[in-house]
Amino acid sequence: MSPTQQQSFGRRATQAFTRLIIVLVILALGGAVVFLLSQLNARTYSLVLENGELVVMKGRMLPTGAARYRPGEARLADAYSPIPVEGRDVSTLVQQRFPDREELDRALFPMLESLARPRIESDDPKRLERGLYFLRRAELLSGLTEEQHRMLESMKAEVAFYQARMKLEGVRRDVAEALGQLRLAAEGRTRHTQRAREVLSVVGPAASALEQALRMAESNMLPATPPEVPQLPPAPTAPAREESPPPPASAPPAEPSAPALQHTDSQTQQRPENPPSP
Repeated sequence: MSPTQQQSFGRRATQAFTRLIIVLVILALGGAVVFLLSQLNARTYSLVLENGELVVMKGRMLPTGAARYRPGEARLADAYSPIPVEGRDVSTLVQQRFPDREELDRALFPMLESLARPRIESDDPKRLERGLYFLRRAELLSGLTEEQHRMLESMKAEVAFYQARMKLEGVRRDVAEALGQLRLAAEGRTRHTQRAREVLSVVGPAASALEQALRMAESNMLPATPPEVPQLPPAPTAPAREESPPPPASAPPAEPSAPALQHTDSQTQQRPENPPSP
């Protein structure tokens, strides 16, 4: 092989190796870009509207694509379950992309707050229970702002009275049921009869007093209903009073004539009687 041919072969090998390095570098850069885009997409959250519900989606480990978000923690599964829209406009939420879960939490809180607040301000037990459900879901969101935390505490204070009433009702029912079971055991003839009588003699009066106090508290904590005011019949109208005519003017009193009569009597007494005629 001549020196010229050797130089030509070396040049071609160098060029091929250079091209191979360039292709490998391009492939590596392309793979890195795809990997970074996949990681970015996997950390991205979005919302879609399906069957009247707002569904949380999470990106796949691919440059594009998403699937329904299923948290690894069981307690968070309820927080990110589908949210009923109930006729609200969610077009702006559907168009957004959230780079992390904190941004997602801040976007979901107004929806849960609008569903919970009207219900927890109601006196209907069913609506209150539904409002508590949405309130518990809002409590599980960890990425809320300070203002959203204050709104959450305000709603929790709104339902605290209702929750206390429900717990007291449960305690009263448990105490009443326990007393009934103890009385049943004390009246029977079993191996626990004596012990049931001893326990009943010790805790019976206090438990009965507690049950009575809880019953009174429960009645006081129920929502007050205004008493029905009976409709009274309309009062009869008084007849118009007729004006009586003015009384007639009294006549001036007559002057007494007693002195004249007395004068006449005196004259009669002084006048001598005529002697009888013969």
